[in-house]
Amino acid sequence: AMEGGKPSLTLVYQAVQALYHDPDPSGKERASLWLGELQRSMFAWEISDQLLQLKQDVESCYFAAQTMKMKIQTSFYELPPETHNALRDSLLTHIQNLKDLSPIIVTQLALAIADLALQMASWKGCVHTLIEKYNEDVGSMPFLIEILTVLPEEVHSRSLRIGANRRTEIIEDLAFYSNTVVALLTSCVEKAGGDEKMLIKVFRCLGSWFNLGVLDSNFMASNQLLMVLFQILQRDETSTNLHEAASDCVCSALYAIENVDTNVALALQLFQGVLTLETAYHMAVAREDLDKVLNYCRIFTELCETFLETTVRTPGQGMGDLRTLELLLICAGHPQYEVVEISFNFWYRLGEHLYKINDANLHGVFRPYIQRLLHCLARHCQLDPDHEGIPEETDDFGEFRMRVSDLVKDVIFLVGSMECFSQLYSTLKDGNPPWEVTEAVLFIMASIAKSVDPENNPTVAEVLQQVVLLPESVHLAVRYTSIELVGEMSEVVDRNPRFLDPVLNYLMKGLREKPLASAAAKAIHNICSVCRDHMAQHFQGLLDIARSLDSFALSTEAAVGLLKGTALVLARLPLEKIAECLSDLCAVQVLALKKLLAERSRNGKSADPTAWLDRLAVIFRHTNPIVENGQTHPCQKVIQEIWPVLSETLNAHQADNRIVERCCRCLRFAVRCVGKGSASLLQPLVTQMVSVYQVYPHSCFLYLGSILVDEYGMEEGCRQGLLDMLQALCMPTFQLLEQPNSLRNHPDTVDDLFRLATRFVQRSPVTLLGSSIVVHIIQCAIAATSLDHRDANCSVMKFIRDLIHTGVGNDHEEDFALRKRLICQAMEQNGQQLINQLLHSCCFCLPPYTLPDVAEVLWEVMLFDRPMFCRWLENALKGLPKQTAGGAVTVTHKQLTEFHKQVTSAEECKQVCWAIREFTRLYR
Repeated sequence: AMEGGKPSLTLVYQAVQALYHDPDPSGKERASLWLGELQRSMFAWEISDQLLQLKQDVESCYFAAQTMKMKIQTSFYELPPETHNALRDSLLTHIQNLKDLSPIIVTQLALAIADLALQMASWKGCVHTLIEKYNEDVGSMPFLIEILTVLPEEVHSRSLRIGANRRTEIIEDLAFYSNTVVALLTSCVEKAGGDEKMLIKVFRCLGSWFNLGVLDSNFMASNQLLMVLFQILQRDETSTNLHEAASDCVCSALYAIENVDTNVALALQLFQGVLTLETAYHMAVAREDLDKVLNYCRIFTELCETFLETTVRTPGQGMGDLRTLELLLICAGHPQYEVVEISFNFWYRLGEHLYKINDANLHGVFRPYIQRLLHCLARHCQLDPDHEGIPEETDDFGEFRMRVSDLVKDVIFLVGSMECFSQLYSTLKDGNPPWEVTEAVLFIMASIAKSVDPENNPTVAEVLQQVVLLPESVHLAVRYTSIELVGEMSEVVDRNPRFLDPVLNYLMKGLREKPLASAAAKAIHNICSVCRDHMAQHFQGLLDIARSLDSFALSTEAAVGLLKGTALVLARLPLEKIAECLSDLCAVQVLALKKLLAERSRNGKSADPTAWLDRLAVIFRHTNPIVENGQTHPCQKVIQEIWPVLSETLNAHQADNRIVERCCRCLRFAVRCVGKGSASLLQPLVTQMVSVYQVYPHSCFLYLGSILVDEYGMEEGCRQGLLDMLQALCMPTFQLLEQPNSLRNHPDTVDDLFRLATRFVQRSPVTLLGSSIVVHIIQCAIAATSLDHRDANCSVMKFIRDLIHTGVGNDHEEDFALRKRLICQAMEQNGQQLINQLLHSCCFCLPPYTLPDVAEVLWEVMLFDRPMFCRWLENALKGLPKQTAGGAVTVTHKQLTEFHKQVTSAEECKQVCWAIREFTRLYR
């Protein structure tokens, strides 16, 4: 659309109108695409400037302001430096002229001005100039404060990439002017009187400066703004919006003094200030004002988080005062579970701290608090007395209960699992509580059952005995949770086999009832996993269930879990029994697949086979009997019999990626199950994979290929066949990956291709290195190093690292000299290009979590040939840009030489990693 030069403003107006008001969705879509293209073009600068000047309507001004912000964030380099001043002046004029049009336009323009200030090195002391220019004019105050709010927020913006040098310079600059900003905010509050909107703006701005960590804490400790904040939070008549803004600001202040010892004065002010809010909290509870209650709970939690170290170091003394924990327990007593949930992260961290310190006396100090917390949590987990049916696990309350379960597991060591378990049980045994109390108690018992010692433990045995005697007349939710508890107690069953029969009978009852079936299946699966040997005598029963799996009302996951349990027990049967039983176990699934194929050949279509494929996969995956050398694997015959059905299913659905993926998964576990025993399948399987892949390049074939190489790559007789497979699979793959943007659009293909190539390097490096395809694979890997996709990037780096590593080894391996020569050739051709690309990717494309993988590649290259590596790295560093578009220094000569020295003199890989981490910050 932009080829024909700059579009007219009329055309832009029409597009903006269509974007917001066209009743036809396709018209909206067209307008959106066209405007997106306009935003990416060079004309966007001039057009958005004109739209803002003309001020025709809110929509066109919002589009223009947003475009300005986007251009400054992503395309600032398009502007020549001599235009920067003019851009700044025009943005300031626009924000002044449009200040009353709409707050969202003011925010977009404020962001544009902030992003410009951060990038424009020639605009010195921007905070000072802005305050000088506008602080006399009351009308300009709102947008001045908006700019001062977003400026600190943008310092760490991901999209700006201003680099560590510039960022440090800016942070120092903002710290220098911070007292001026606070003074401005203080005078605003004095003048604001009851102007609530202004107060909210002031607190947002103050919070933003706290968050950046640039406020002088001694200056703040004696500042009036703190007093005002706490007064507002103490007052009952404060409105919801102002209350939230003040709460956010106090939380930011507490977060900013994370290091209490260096901010003692401010820490004390905040500590004492927050403790005065207890009365206000009770007032909010009395008024049933949940918004305020949640705000107070956030503040109390943030207080506890900030003073966590102090509290653990000196509990009960000074700012280690345990009243902070009392505040959280008061919140835990609130009837709404959303309130206590806010504090979970703190309790988790407290538990972690105390676990590390492991001091019995200290544990004793905190034990009563944890006991009270657990008591509250058990109460919060109660379902409504009029709740019908089983507990809902996927709604908000269900998720809350899961989080409670996790938290209880993490802090239970402070109270003692056994004590807690016994205590809970005695509330059921001695009282006759209503069903919802019973259910919640069983739920908490299930959370800790695994951490209770199962050896010679009469209480645990008694619990198990009583639970399986629960009559069918109790509330369904109680039965449901009791089934979960039994599943969690499988260790106890394993130590007390006399319970196995009653437990299985109890679970079988549940399995036959629709609402309980999936929970019962999960419990049976747990018992099969833990009591594999005891369960062997019950294998016939498991087989009967598996044969009629679909007569039970099971979720997909529960059905697969039951089969997993069955397979785990099957693997413990005598070898001569396994083949026949496995055949029985697979028969139902195979029959169903055959039926679908017949249906397909009759009607040209059939139902989805994935459920059956997944069931077979789980059976193969977990049937892993111990087979001595020379014995035939008992599963070999079964898998050979099943292969034709899998092969036909794969053919029938070859166009459908999802189904093909499940077929490949099933085959992968079949091959893994019998290992070398699947040799007779190798030829037909590879032939089919290659032929389907030519037409439908599903990446799962590459993954399956990697499994075959892993299993057979060491066999002399298979190597050439596997290499032919690799070459045949690479052709369509390279065609796919040569399209524009295709690496980004097909990360799975990249991931699986390099898994396959890596397996070759591990199993048969000389076969791969001596082939003609290796050059293309290396080239493809170098191009893919810049791909920002977790799994794909990890695969690429692992391939390059393992490849080079085959040339770093010991001379007494038979083919070492040959390997080393082949790697030398590859490195001579590609080494410099590899290092250039890696360095560029680190600085401009990859997120920090990928850097350890990059470091490992550089480390291997260095081990292989340090002198060459030093030269390559030096050349690569020369190619990096030294300055930003805004004229700031990105990297100094000293920083370049320092980095080169750190990497090339490193004595272990983690030093390389550390150096890259520091260096790439200069470009982030």
